[in-house]
Amino acid sequence: MKLYSAEKIRNIAILGHQSSGKTTLSEAILNVSGITDKKGIVEKGSTVSDYSVEEKKHNISIQTSLLPVEWKDHKYNILDTPGYSDFIGEVNCALRVVRSAIIVIDATKGVEVGTENAWRHIRQKEIPAIIFINKMDKENIKFNDLIEEIRQKLGKRAVPFAWPIGRKQDFEGFVNVVDMKARIFDGETCVDAKIWDEKREKVDGLHNMIVESVAETSEELMEKYFEGDDFSVEEIHNGLRNGVLNGELTPILVGSSEKNVGIHTLLDMLSDYLPAPTEMKPPIGINPNNQDERLERHMHVDEPFSAYVFKTIMDPFLGQINLFKVRSGKVTRDQEIYLPHLDKKLKMGPLFTLRGKEQIELKEVVAGDICAVAKMNDLSSNDTFCDFSQPIIYKEMEDPSPTLYMAMNPKNKHDEDKISDALHRLNKEYPTFKLKRNKETHQYLIGGQGMTQLEHIVEKLKNMFNVNVTLSEAKVVYRETIKSKSQAQGKFKKQSGGSGQYGDVHIRFEPTEDEFLFAEEIFGGSVPRNYIPAVEKGLKDAMEQGVLAGFPVIGLKAVLYDGSYHAVDSSELAFKMAASLAYKKGLKDAIPTILEPIMKVKIHCKDEFIGDLMGDLNKRRGRVQGMTPLEDGWQTIEAEVPEVEMLRYNIDLKAMTQGSAYFSMDFERYDEVPAQLQDRIIKEAQEERLHH
Repeated sequence: MKLYSAEKIRNIAILGHQSSGKTTLSEAILNVSGITDKKGIVEKGSTVSDYSVEEKKHNISIQTSLLPVEWKDHKYNILDTPGYSDFIGEVNCALRVVRSAIIVIDATKGVEVGTENAWRHIRQKEIPAIIFINKMDKENIKFNDLIEEIRQKLGKRAVPFAWPIGRKQDFEGFVNVVDMKARIFDGETCVDAKIWDEKREKVDGLHNMIVESVAETSEELMEKYFEGDDFSVEEIHNGLRNGVLNGELTPILVGSSEKNVGIHTLLDMLSDYLPAPTEMKPPIGINPNNQDERLERHMHVDEPFSAYVFKTIMDPFLGQINLFKVRSGKVTRDQEIYLPHLDKKLKMGPLFTLRGKEQIELKEVVAGDICAVAKMNDLSSNDTFCDFSQPIIYKEMEDPSPTLYMAMNPKNKHDEDKISDALHRLNKEYPTFKLKRNKETHQYLIGGQGMTQLEHIVEKLKNMFNVNVTLSEAKVVYRETIKSKSQAQGKFKKQSGGSGQYGDVHIRFEPTEDEFLFAEEIFGGSVPRNYIPAVEKGLKDAMEQGVLAGFPVIGLKAVLYDGSYHAVDSSELAFKMAASLAYKKGLKDAIPTILEPIMKVKIHCKDEFIGDLMGDLNKRRGRVQGMTPLEDGWQTIEAEVPEVEMLRYNIDLKAMTQGSAYFSMDFERYDEVPAQLQDRIIKEAQEERLHH
């Protein structure tokens, strides 16, 4: 593959709802551009981008795939992204390095949840896009209604650049309403044709809409428009391009990826209307030697070298592969690079690009381009590497926090030692899942964006590491506390000749807002000073288990106010044991109760789902704290909900909102469990202890 300057490069993410035809579009692009002789088929597991065992088995995209394409003296780095919301991390990593997008819409289904999510992402990141309406050769398509839906849900800035010719299986092309030419696909390529009379009125109206859009891109063109002067072809093109780059305009194209209809025009428009890396704002980083200093690097080959790793792949044959974008300067094999996060110098390994899993060797990579390097394990996703003499660190991508945690249970006890290492390696490839060990419940917990992602990790463990695990519900970590005051004596006495043990304490217990407070009111030396720390230690150890269900105790104040000792037999151990005995007696008399973790939950949803979600939160014992209206008919609900009621909320929320709503939650505090639920919790805890 030849070397392209940044001006000739386009980095483009393909986005959209699952099954809208993103991967099929990628196959059509590879085929039309001459890279493949025959298109792969998703259902047969023969596509270039979906090459993993899991993707072939389930016929879905799971990871973002790089597909470099050469087209009319340009290079397009296509990033085919998954449509399932569980794999949002894969979409995020692609959006970190592209400055353009194609949003694919299934003509038979219209604007779906994944479409709106993709639109929201590109608007937030100010990424120009083209909308490609796919599957125009299918049944039951009402094109006028579809365009209206797109403009209603995605905004009036979405403007048709094409109008279909033919319906259903007779769909064969479209009218390009920008240059007012009809294009028919003859099975090999697109040929110009005459605009049929019955199409003329409609496409004239669309052409006028485009001219109006062009007029709005500058005062000069607006003045010319009102004076009734026609725009030149160059003025229309430049006006449209400026509108697309500024986010004021999003072209809508039509086609069929299966039949390759519309692909030639799409490929032409990627360079005509979407930005080169040099046309966007230069990336900003910080100086690792001075965190307050912001650095700007222009996307130019003469700038100091810097690059950003946006994705790591664990290949079964090559090992670790890092995909990165050169953000300034250039890089060659064996060039010295600097890793500021490790303060370490390395030599650059062999450079290549990936097309699916195919490796294509590269001699040099310049600013704006995307490539890969293998076996440089000091690098991973989110890392910056650069020129040592002018170091820079680019801001790391923030992955969404897990919203579903499940417990991992190895089928074979011998696999327990393998799990941690295997998951650590997988985490490099999929940083949006988190692993933690709960010492209280003794569970390995894996957290992610949904059940589909977690099941994929389980499958990956089996396929890559021969580790078999099952998933089960995570256990809630409860606490115990007291609701009233009590007093108790604890006396530990073992005196049967020889060296004995003696400790005697009187302790007052009462509730407190603090986790634990200890005080003493000893007068006259009834408990010697040197034994008081042992009393406190004995209480802290005892608080690991409450008197109701064995959960750790919080919110306890203990005051040592009296006691006695033996000049010979007293010891630190004896007073620790005495404190423990007083604790067990005192807590039983202080109205012990069980506490549950309360989560602060933020739910982002469409207005239409507010009623259902509020009712559901009420069933979950949630307390709504407030609602905040957002733009475009969205709301944020803030609520406090017991964690036990949120264990499967990720799954339930998707079902209630057709996958459109999303949420985050963080621990807020512990609250008392309602009395009618405490008996069940105590019984389950007792059965658990018997089982173990």
